[in-house]
Amino acid sequence: MLSLTLAACGSSSSKSSGSTNSSSSGNSTGSTAQVSGTLNGSGSTFQQIFEQSLITGFKSVQSGATVTYDGTGSTAGKTALANGTADFAGTDSPVKTTETAQYKGKALLYFPIVGGPIAVAYNVGGLKNLKLSPDTLANIFQAKITKWNDAAIKADNPGASLPSTTITVVHRSDGSGTTSNFTKYLAAASKQFTLTPGETVSWPAGTVGAAKNPGVASAVTKTDGAIGYVDYSTAVADKLNMASIKNSAGSFVAPSLAGSTAALDAATINDDLTFSPLNEAGATTYPITSPTWILVYKNQTDATKAAVLKAYLAYALGAGQQLAAQSYYSALPQSLDQKAVAQIAQITVGS
Repeated sequence: MLSLTLAACGSSSSKSSGSTNSSSSGNSTGSTAQVSGTLNGSGSTFQQIFEQSLITGFKSVQSGATVTYDGTGSTAGKTALANGTADFAGTDSPVKTTETAQYKGKALLYFPIVGGPIAVAYNVGGLKNLKLSPDTLANIFQAKITKWNDAAIKADNPGASLPSTTITVVHRSDGSGTTSNFTKYLAAASKQFTLTPGETVSWPAGTVGAAKNPGVASAVTKTDGAIGYVDYSTAVADKLNMASIKNSAGSFVAPSLAGSTAALDAATINDDLTFSPLNEAGATTYPITSPTWILVYKNQTDATKAAVLKAYLAYALGAGQQLAAQSYYSALPQSLDQKAVAQIAQITVGS
């Protein structure tokens, strides 16, 4: 479990290349008052590395506030919030209609914090600069394409030397927002994808499950012929080979912060601040871009925790946005960041 020392920091931001760039400090009301107390979060491993980056900033300005964040996966994080064992949940996918009952009628608020690419990582000896179209990618993960020298992969990679190595598909074994977004992308981009998207998926026999993003990365690294999906920050840290994916404009685009920023800028934002940047239009857009949120109860029962929560959110949406790129995430577009900052005032304390 990760321990974070929290700080209340600024909510103002300015846009540069589609992203927020803030250096101000203070909480959502502009106060620089110190807060103290503890706050426990769990959930998304996609956002976990960003949470780690926030630790240093929080420590420097709010030594009296301590936050723990346990990367358990989006499904487990939302369940922990519902069960009262977490004060906030990290999630890469919104609450489904079938999940709402577990929150017992309590209103929820979504706070987007960053976005980033879901990388398609692979380990094939001698193979570099792999390109994959949506249909080819869909059929690989459905185990319909089983060899690296399959005709469909050759068509995407003319002139490449492709081995006859058997493909090993690696996927998440736990409930995962990364899985949800990856499979939602395949369903949107390829008519050939027939699996049901979600945080858990009925993957074909012979595929390999691994826990959390680091588990998938480890399995890909250790297995010749493997392919899997992981958050970009983990793929970069583990020095994995990453495929370029053909986007809706017909361009093969490698995962990058520029590509995910373009997707975030193009996404339509709902009133509750949920949105999907998957398969967005644009020649430079990386098509498998994931959102990620901090999910909280609108009404808090503990005034001390509420104060720390507001400070935490204000930092993440203010000065914390400057930490996004160094952790290999895209900061929020200014307009979305401002909406999220304004929403902090909706957090109330009551019975």
